[in-house]
Amino acid sequence: MRKIIHCDCDCFYAAVEMRDNPALTDIPIAIGGSVEQRGVVATCNYPARKFGIHSAMPMAQALKRCPHLTVIRGDMAKYKDVARQVFAIYRDVTELIEPLSLDEAFLDVSEVTLHHGSATRMAEAIRHRVKQEVGITVSAGVAPNKFLAKIASDWRKPDGLFVITPDDIDAFVQQLPVKKIHGVGPRTAEKLAELGIQTGADLRARPLTELVDRFGRFGHRLHELSHGRDERPVKTHRERKSISTEQTYSQDLPTLEACRRQLPELIGDLERRYARLDPAPAVRGVMVKVKFNDFTQTTVEHADPAPNLEQFETLLNVGWSRGERPVRLLGVGYRLAEETAVQQLSLF
Repeated sequence: MRKIIHCDCDCFYAAVEMRDNPALTDIPIAIGGSVEQRGVVATCNYPARKFGIHSAMPMAQALKRCPHLTVIRGDMAKYKDVARQVFAIYRDVTELIEPLSLDEAFLDVSEVTLHHGSATRMAEAIRHRVKQEVGITVSAGVAPNKFLAKIASDWRKPDGLFVITPDDIDAFVQQLPVKKIHGVGPRTAEKLAELGIQTGADLRARPLTELVDRFGRFGHRLHELSHGRDERPVKTHRERKSISTEQTYSQDLPTLEACRRQLPELIGDLERRYARLDPAPAVRGVMVKVKFNDFTQTTVEHADPAPNLEQFETLLNVGWSRGERPVRLLGVGYRLAEETAVQQLSLF
């Protein structure tokens, strides 16, 4: 039985700004791009969330909901430095750390003897040190696996700690709303609701064959999670599966031809990003993302190990045809081969 801690810094970028300028603490603030550049909210503090503001929301919409919102451009170098301080505290507990982002990570403390082996006390100590030494708060979840630990860390946010013991798993998962399960987005939640599935208990009541028939491989995953089972280990090294770049335009691109003219610059930036990977995994596919002026978006992919401009144009044509309206954002990317496959190929 593993002991997993999931640590998640509370409204990370905003927390750093409030730490550095206490005058921001009790007023609504958002970190992100400007309205003029069609920026979006990267994160916001809890006073801003009371107005319904959330990450990935267009900044213009955020300002409509809260006209007195303070918008901060943000300082990524500063945030990375703070993240290094936080992760140094994690490493004082265990080297088995799986970063999910700058402000979020899984820690496997199964074999750690600190605090008499109590994962709960380790989580308490981590949260205390981050608050005292770094000046921000961390919410933590403690559980026997990654699935439950991640849910637990969100249970008492902000600045909270929630523990799910092995004896708690069955009762906790049965009452868990399915929309809390990672991977269940709005559309999947809607499909589950149509089947009368609202909780983990409802999921358990359905045969595995039915879930797989309706949801494919994810149906099997739903079946496992409805019983609280998750055997994924904490991985200290995460394989990069894709690389991409995108651009939001200050003026909508009105036609397909206008979108095509943007492709060479986007592809050039993508190639520069890919060249910086060391080692660079093999490319196994290409993708194009299109976001229309009504904020609907679509992604088109094609498996091809030798991408070129013509292939990106073909995918763009397909993406455009799904909306046929002005475009506010374009993105291009590569799907990357697994590292093991790259290593095997290099042997021959």
